[in-house]
Amino acid sequence: MTTVTFHRAHGRLCGFAAEGHSGYAPAGDDIVCAAISAAVGLVECTVNQVLGLAAPVTARQREGCLTLCLPGGLEPAHEATCQALLTGLMVYLEALAGEYPKHLAVRLEPGAQPSHSL
Repeated sequence: MTTVTFHRAHGRLCGFAAEGHSGYAPAGDDIVCAAISAAVGLVECTVNQVLGLAAPVTARQREGCLTLCLPGGLEPAHEATCQALLTGLMVYLEALAGEYPKHLAVRLEPGAQPSHSL
């Protein structure tokens, strides 16, 4: 199962950690894993390559782990965009978890930061 944990601190979503393999199908045929990976990858690329925010990312493909932590002190426009991106990702993944509850869980942890040592 893949678990995606969103982290909230000081009233804002500040990052997420996606861990584990969905186990829906063998590697290369796993539509749940592909959907999760595409959504997470889009958010990471938008934050870092489009907005240029240099948010720390840790990825370990073999273990199926990816974390992203937004930097603090963003200008208001970037903050609003990042909050919309993370909220959209969470809503999308919650809907996907509703369709595949044995393969994806979504959690929200208030007051916690994602670990960069995954």
